Amino acid sequence: MKRALVLSLAVLFGLGVAAFAQTLSGEWDTTVSIVPTPVSIGLDSTLTVTYALSGWTFTSYSELDETGWQDQTFDVGGALGAFTLGSFLDLDPAGAFDEWEVTAGVSIAGVTFGLDWDLTDDLAVTLSGSGTAGLVTVGADIYFGDPAVDGCDLNWTGIDITVDFPFCCADVAGTISFDCDGFQSACFDVDGIALPNFPWLTLGAELCFELQTKTLVLSPTFDFGDIACFDVYFDVASEGNLIIGDIEITGIGLECTIGGVDFTGVSYWGTGDKPSILYGTDYWEGYQITTTDDGCCGPFSFDISVFFDHAGNLFDIAEFDANMEIQLATQFSFSMGIDITVDTGFTLWSLGFTVTW
Repeated sequence: MKRALVLSLAVLFGLGVAAFAQTLSGEWDTTVSIVPTPVSIGLDSTLTVTYALSGWTFTSYSELDETGWQDQTFDVGGALGAFTLGSFLDLDPAGAFDEWEVTAGVSIAGVTFGLDWDLTDDLAVTLSGSGTAGLVTVGADIYFGDPAVDGCDLNWTGIDITVDFPFCCADVAGTISFDCDGFQSACFDVDGIALPNFPWLTLGAELCFELQTKTLVLSPTFDFGDIACFDVYFDVASEGNLIIGDIEITGIGLECTIGGVDFTGVSYWGTGDKPSILYGTDYWEGYQITTTDDGCCGPFSFDISVFFDHAGNLFDIAEFDANMEIQLATQFSFSMGIDITVDTGFTLWSLGFTVTW
């Protein structure tokens, strides 16, 4: 009964104020996925509706899949005199409460004050203040409540004071931290330390003072610059404080546009996150062509991707992926996708549409 009531409120919010279309906007985005073996149908549908009035916005977000209603949130924000206010409410359609967050801010005589209230199973409140005087910027955050402790309390848990200022030839960011036990640390950070004759290498330094210890940590940043035509991926071994080891070329890529068609080719044999079209895949090589052109009724776009397995010769294609989208009207677009893997064959067919107003 509770789920039906909240769903009814969301639908009424999305449809019941249609008469105020000049201040109402939204999007309904739905994709149906069909897996042939074993046969299954998946649904991913979201409805977002935003109502704007006198500088205030009210937004409802509903999410559904093939198992039912998954998420419902309400968001409101605006200004009340000199104050900016915001509130975010997250409800579980199964009948549970997830989160309520309230934010407020005000600027007085060049100093900005903020409040962040976050209620989940526990209550946490953060008070903040910041201001700038010449080249010096000072900020402070005071924390109440501990999400790791059950029960709604406002016990003071800590304060962080930040100060940004120039010193000699560097911009320094300082942070002083206190908690319930007193002073914890004072840390100072500097970025972009240049090394003569090494234009591709800069260092960052963090110096931290604690009650019994002092630490200095250096961190390298590598920028090998733009490489004409091709993208070359590098991996630099570094450890400790600070040893720089071998520079290894881990991949190569090519991106170009030919006659309105974008071509991307990437080969990557390194470790960690893969770049470009290989990101999130298990493949070492991939090629893709994409384009956007005028269709019968509106813009038409498509992309075709081919991925190769690690065994990789010319005929070791591991996966083929193709997607298309066409805008049939100003406020309606249709999309379709297909995915084929060599080991299992036809693995996915998706149909989707997006309605905006």
